[in-house]
Amino acid sequence: MQTGGVVGEGVADLLGEVAGLGPYFEIVTGAAVGAGWRPFPDDEWVLGATVEYGERLGTGERRVAASILFQGLASRLWSPVVAAAARGIVPDLADLRWRWAPGEAVALGLAEPRGWRVEGVGEAADLVHPMVVDGHLRALRETMLSFVSLADGLVWGNAVSALAGSLNVGPSGGFRAALVRELLGREPLAGAGAFEADGFVRRNCCLYYRVPGGGMCGDCGLLSRNLR
Repeated sequence: MQTGGVVGEGVADLLGEVAGLGPYFEIVTGAAVGAGWRPFPDDEWVLGATVEYGERLGTGERRVAASILFQGLASRLWSPVVAAAARGIVPDLADLRWRWAPGEAVALGLAEPRGWRVEGVGEAADLVHPMVVDGHLRALRETMLSFVSLADGLVWGNAVSALAGSLNVGPSGGFRAALVRELLGREPLAGAGAFEADGFVRRNCCLYYRVPGGGMCGDCGLLSRNLR
């Protein structure tokens, strides 16, 4: 991949600033990422986290729990990367680690954060798309398919919903919004959702309505226009 140059200095500080936008934007860095952290995704932990999500949500449907977990993890991947790219650096997630334990929130981490300087939206998308989609989301999808059935439309619908939803936190104009739109136009995300006059709409549903007390999300493809 042709980039504006690999950088190490300042990446941890940038990720720290981005983390201030909210928990889904946080990537832990440095010495804190050590024992007890595993490469992302880890088959055993993905299954364990899915089971726990099902218990938290009160659903016995594993596919529902897996769907919602996938969307949450996708949000944790997209959000910090897109926000950092808008500030000129795409963080390198090749050595991404994660930590999960029953009763605890998922955490993502980079022991030695590095990245690439970028200037244009296309340049950033050329780095972000293969890194997040091919490097992590496809692997997460394959891990989940080993123990639950998830339709491709649902999986990539969750991915685009998480990507578009990242714009709902913090300043979303200019570069950041343009990058999200560029990424949404690339396979396998293309066609899974789009920005319309009344906001972003995905083409299917994450199944949250099947959770006891749940409902349809604001971008759900099952919602009629007059309810959106």
